[in-house]
Amino acid sequence: MTVETFSEKPVIVAGAGRSGLLAARLLAGEGARVTLRDDRPRADVEASLGEPIPAGIAFLRGMPGEGEVRRSALLVVSPGVPREKLPLSALSAAGVPVWGELELGFRRFQGKVAAITGTNGKSTVTTLVGGMASGSFPKVFVGGNLGTPFVAAAGATCEWGVVEVSSFQLESITSFRPRVAALLNLTEDHRDRYATKEAYFEAKMAIFRNQGPSDTAVVHADDPEVTARLGSIRARLLPFSVSRALEEGAFLSGGEMVLRRPSGEERYPRAVLKIPGLQNVENALAAIAVARSMEISPQEVLAELARFPGLPHRVEFVRSVAGVSYFNDSKGTNVGAVLAALDGFPEPVVLIAGGKDKGVDFRPLRPALGRKARAVVLLGEARDRMARELAGAAPITVSGTLAQAVRAAAEAARTGDAVVFSPACSSFDMFRNFEERGEAFRKAVEELPG
Repeated sequence: MTVETFSEKPVIVAGAGRSGLLAARLLAGEGARVTLRDDRPRADVEASLGEPIPAGIAFLRGMPGEGEVRRSALLVVSPGVPREKLPLSALSAAGVPVWGELELGFRRFQGKVAAITGTNGKSTVTTLVGGMASGSFPKVFVGGNLGTPFVAAAGATCEWGVVEVSSFQLESITSFRPRVAALLNLTEDHRDRYATKEAYFEAKMAIFRNQGPSDTAVVHADDPEVTARLGSIRARLLPFSVSRALEEGAFLSGGEMVLRRPSGEERYPRAVLKIPGLQNVENALAAIAVARSMEISPQEVLAELARFPGLPHRVEFVRSVAGVSYFNDSKGTNVGAVLAALDGFPEPVVLIAGGKDKGVDFRPLRPALGRKARAVVLLGEARDRMARELAGAAPITVSGTLAQAVRAAAEAARTGDAVVFSPACSSFDMFRNFEERGEAFRKAVEELPG
């Protein structure tokens, strides 16, 4: 791909989070005249970043207007800035390209890309594949929506970039073309950003938009929303399934994870996985399919499956108190994640849930709660609506703080139960992020007597 440069040209970066600052730095380093914009005051932005905005980059508060964008050569939009906040008609009329940080990173990256998206599991699969790739290739970038923004790898010469991508990032791609792309699942999320769940699903499907027949699309064969959209994919399909054997693809067969392709069949023992639950078998199957499509050796695939300890805040065991086990799934920020977490517990569960209300429908939780839940403890901005939509599925208690919710769950639980903190909501009503929320849960559990 020809690298388009913006030396001496005016460029706007909308959104001054970590990825926005890295994009601004990259373009300024290439000689562009960069203006960084954010709705927050400069002092708040710098406090959030933990560093000052570099002297060579201008900062203006608020999003750009029509006149400013008409004079610009490029607008880079950060994932956290909805496109509706930009003067899109003026940008279009002036022919100004609008790239996300993902697109900018891709255009500057020297290497092949494997990209992973989905409502749930993408950080686990990205980390698994990244570990497998790091054992097979001399230089690999692992990051994206998980950890280090992709634009940080600009100019780096790597064999592969293993990149987690979100729907927000995929809204602003034009040429982004992963050699291997994986869609793990599709469940309703981010209704505070998307008017319909279909709009959110279509944003996710953009990961396949620029692929061709020489590329590979790893897809979840058990997810009806994924399989309903396979007709638009031009890449070679490599499905995965935990429910049935596949003529071609990755699937669970008894105690083995099988990859079947025209070149032959490979088997990996399920027992090597340290990460619990059927959802993590799905994640492992997806990782196997992605990694082998990247030509990572079976030996490295098996080695990483066996050593991967799991990621923090994802159905993470905290401790047992009085015969009750406590699990931190603070990353469970949507209904699909909670359903997957509940599915991994054969014992009765006391669920702690609630947080920022993203406008999703909580009623799909009702059947699982009816089967699994001894009680439900709700907190946060969404608690009242959740209580209404879940009423009757299980006994419900409402708490004001996370510490109170943990104590209420401990009172409701019986010996042999699991208390699972899986919020079905984002954290931003009470915490800065899901990590801070998970640490607060862990602390509250550690403070329980017993």
